[in-house]
Amino acid sequence: MDKKLLLVDDEEGIRKVLGLSLSDIGYEVFTAENGDQALEIFREETPPIVLTDIKMPGMDGIELLQSIKQENPDTEVIMITGHGDMELAIKSLKYRAIDFVTKPINDDILEIALNRAHEKIQMRNKLREYTENLEELVRKKSAQLIAMERQVAVDQTVEGLSAAMRNIAGDLEGGIDYFNEMPCFVSIHNRDLKVVAANQLYRDRLGDKAGANSWDVYTADRGDRDKCPSAETFKNQTGQRTKATVKYVNGKQTPVIVHTAPIRNQAGEVELVVEIAADMAEVSRLREELLHTQQRYQQLFDEVPCYISVQDNQFRLTAANRRFKEDFDVAVGSYCYEIYKHRDTPCPNCPVVKTFEDEKSHQAEMVVTSKSGERYNVLIWTAPLRNAAGQVTHVMEMSTNITQVRQLQDHLSSLGLKISSISHGIKSMLTGLDGGVYLVDSGFAKEDPTRVREGWDAVKITVGRIRTLVQNILFFAKERELVWERISVFDFVCDVASGLEPKIKAQGVEFECNFGQSMGDFEIDTGVVRIALINILENALDACLEDDVKMAHKIIFSAGRDQDHVFFEISDNGIGMDRETCKNLFTLFFSSKGNKGTGLGLFITKKIIEQHGGKISVVSKPGAESRFRIVLPKRFPSSI
Repeated sequence: MDKKLLLVDDEEGIRKVLGLSLSDIGYEVFTAENGDQALEIFREETPPIVLTDIKMPGMDGIELLQSIKQENPDTEVIMITGHGDMELAIKSLKYRAIDFVTKPINDDILEIALNRAHEKIQMRNKLREYTENLEELVRKKSAQLIAMERQVAVDQTVEGLSAAMRNIAGDLEGGIDYFNEMPCFVSIHNRDLKVVAANQLYRDRLGDKAGANSWDVYTADRGDRDKCPSAETFKNQTGQRTKATVKYVNGKQTPVIVHTAPIRNQAGEVELVVEIAADMAEVSRLREELLHTQQRYQQLFDEVPCYISVQDNQFRLTAANRRFKEDFDVAVGSYCYEIYKHRDTPCPNCPVVKTFEDEKSHQAEMVVTSKSGERYNVLIWTAPLRNAAGQVTHVMEMSTNITQVRQLQDHLSSLGLKISSISHGIKSMLTGLDGGVYLVDSGFAKEDPTRVREGWDAVKITVGRIRTLVQNILFFAKERELVWERISVFDFVCDVASGLEPKIKAQGVEFECNFGQSMGDFEIDTGVVRIALINILENALDACLEDDVKMAHKIIFSAGRDQDHVFFEISDNGIGMDRETCKNLFTLFFSSKGNKGTGLGLFITKKIIEQHGGKISVVSKPGAESRFRIVLPKRFPSSI
């Protein structure tokens, strides 16, 4: 395993301390103080892992990540970030960073991130090894097919044999020995139509005919002096292809296909004729064997657990295996970029293009779209296919679907973010609890009732937040059946409002309730719907407390109904939210409060409302009013 690692940070102390720590656990550490220096070292040493700070003067960590991934997508990059740089850390994951660690760096967390990077590298190497082995297997099968086809296509070898015979005309026996291993009858005839030499198979089956007449081995018309294959060749001065029947030494007769080729002397006159006769039964056997081999090859081609296609130099598909045809729209002559990407031109950095250019194998990772519209992450490996002259005429492309691997990596990254988000939230609450306890202790020590009261209020607020967090985590972690009951709408909203009114007014925020007694009743799980409304009211209170622009703040809690639904509206004149925040507000672990929030509350609120068959929406702008609207059916939805 390559243990090289590039550490990039503009702080010399971090480079020195962290570099020593990494060296102690076996890494060969290279350090750089900025992005430009890091790129120079990266190009020279090509380390498989880069550990870089996000915020640096000049080229920052995100730009360095993009440059590294562009030059070598296989390099794994781990980002170093401060607690306030969480958005940048998340952005780095979008640019394919493997992980990030926060300052101060915890050795255990760093080791987990490094192990994750090594696991990904090992997985990619195994995929590459698997693909290479598959390529070698296909190459061997292709070679066997080519060899078989060359044996059957006797007529394609005649010219080559003639040239060889011309070179060995002075040593006939040596020339015939050259053909002793050929699975057909080879003989050489002179102008007198006499057999001057024959290969071993000819002598074994047709007899030792040296000096015999050229027509002696044939029956019927071809057994005549003027009509035997060699006589026709001397007469016409060109090669012939004829059907004939030969007599074996044991009396058996068998049909053959005879190919002849004239061998000329330096004056250009036909001096000798070479006859090559192929046993039709042997040809049939070879064809059957070839067909069987082709079928086995096709089965192997189709059963390989990846996508295989063969493309010509215009990037048109000339062959594809079964799995490729099942997942993509394939037609003879289709262009690969049309099938994979629905493009009109070849893809940028296409590995097939590169293979045609330099005649070498290339690897790439791409996102492709199947005929059903699904998007797949695929790892692509190309291999050049050459003709008999050694020219690359086609490229074979093998693609392995690694979508599940990428999804697993995304889930693991998301899980890390979730755990980090909850941890920061809990840490913030504990800090607030410590501050409250300190005020209480110092108040008692100094006999200062005001300080004791201030500290106790802080403790109560923090305990309330911890209680809410625990309730949200339990609700998120465990599905529960809803306990439906019919309750008065008025009684329910009064209960929710009375529970939070003291807390809201204690913070100096006005609390207005708009609901009447004639709203009837509805069917809900009162416990969980109460949690949902409290989550929104507490978020409204937080929005008011964070706003230091307006002199006075107000929360309005309203309720109403129509024939089939009950409506709740909660509005505040706090800091407001931008469009992006409104869009992601109900996403799991999304929080606009930094370390003060966990991102669970509003996600769970939406889940509760949807469990009841209802809907929730929000309208807001920065610095303006925020309004949440909840719509619930009056009666228990039968479809739930």
